[in-house]
Amino acid sequence: MAPATACWAYRFTVLTPSYNRAHTLERVYRSLCAQATRNFEWVVVDDGSTDDTRSLIESWQNEANFSIVYHWQPNQHKKTAFNTGVRLAQGELIVALDSDDSLLDDALSRLEQAWLSIPAESRHFYVAVVGLCQRPDGQVVGDRFPTDPLDVTSLDLNFQYKVRGEKFGCLSTTVLRQFPFPEHVSGFVPESLVWRAIARAGFLTRFVNQVFRVYYDSVDSLSHQGRNSQQHALGLWLLAQDTLSNCMPWFRYAPSEFLKAAARYTRFRLHCKASQQTKPPCYTLKGIVAHLLVALMWPVGWALYLRDKRH
Repeated sequence: MAPATACWAYRFTVLTPSYNRAHTLERVYRSLCAQATRNFEWVVVDDGSTDDTRSLIESWQNEANFSIVYHWQPNQHKKTAFNTGVRLAQGELIVALDSDDSLLDDALSRLEQAWLSIPAESRHFYVAVVGLCQRPDGQVVGDRFPTDPLDVTSLDLNFQYKVRGEKFGCLSTTVLRQFPFPEHVSGFVPESLVWRAIARAGFLTRFVNQVFRVYYDSVDSLSHQGRNSQQHALGLWLLAQDTLSNCMPWFRYAPSEFLKAAARYTRFRLHCKASQQTKPPCYTLKGIVAHLLVALMWPVGWALYLRDKRH
């Protein structure tokens, strides 16, 4: 993890993958217009939209007092759109903002302050600053962090500190370019697979109890689509496989989470077989403990699969 030497045009690239979201993108745009800083660009990666997204973005390009980059690509799913945006980014830090969400007016300024609060000589050991989200009514989503700031990996946060709920922040563009989403896997790929790989490489995140994002839980959003357990069985199986094969050092903190993952491993593997989805190469269950957990939880996984099929 050597210090980054890139010269960036902006502090932030606000990255928005979008698919047929012309009806919600104005919410994102208006929140960017309200930002207290202008040290950012907005990169919109249009993942094959057939609505009037292009004309809408072009109209904003003509009036905005910040840079807006529009990139259209054939529909390839959110993971590919995200990778494209990271490659296009001219900002030091990526702020991945969904096409139906918004930032608080001072979010980028406070994210910059939090990032710069990390000592310059240590900053290359960090991948992100992450804070909280709130709903439109102001209610904070999920758990707060036990201390502020909390400098740990995302795996530590999940398994050791057991912090749950939607979170939001900025991520190092340099690090993200080293850990792209796997485009060889068809369909939905859980974001956790990438964040976990970054954590296992030793990169820390600074977690702060500040709200940066207003979170709208839209049924047709790209993020929401990833929750369909049967439609996205392969991605969910990959997440269970990753938990059991690559996260075992954290087993002692949350054994119940690994038992759940073992049940999901069988559940979603059965869904993949039923839909004739083949698992990609190099994703195999590793370790004696992982195999024992899957064998132990096989009846539960089978029961969950049967329940899914009845609904």
